[in-house]
Amino acid sequence: QVQLVESGGGSVQGGGSLRLSCAFSVHTGYDISSRCMGWFRQAPGKEREGAAKIKQDGSTFYSDSVEGRFTISEDSAKDALYLQMNSLKAEDTAMYYCAAARPRWNCGVSIGRADFDYWGQGTQVTVS
Repeated sequence: QVQLVESGGGSVQGGGSLRLSCAFSVHTGYDISSRCMGWFRQAPGKEREGAAKIKQDGSTFYSDSVEGRFTISEDSAKDALYLQMNSLKAEDTAMYYCAAARPRWNCGVSIGRADFDYWGQGTQVTVS
């Protein structure tokens, strides 16, 4: 019913940039614009943490660790979610996942995993 596929991961040098994409698809019902969408990341041995989210009204939120460097955006016409990552640091190395909430679900102020019901398989980002 709902599918998310990340792409754009890879290896970059510190200070470099990378843009992740998430293709969202749903056979019927509500599209990406009707949902709170987010990007999470998980480093080996660490818990999955929220990096950014965008609500249905277009407002965006970021974790302290990425604010000012990452930008989340979406293109409803393409049902695509993006994460532009600039000034990358070694600590940004992680598996990055895109996530979608239920349609019309009002996400909380935090980038919490509990708000999101659908997840992609992840794309690896390595910063050296």
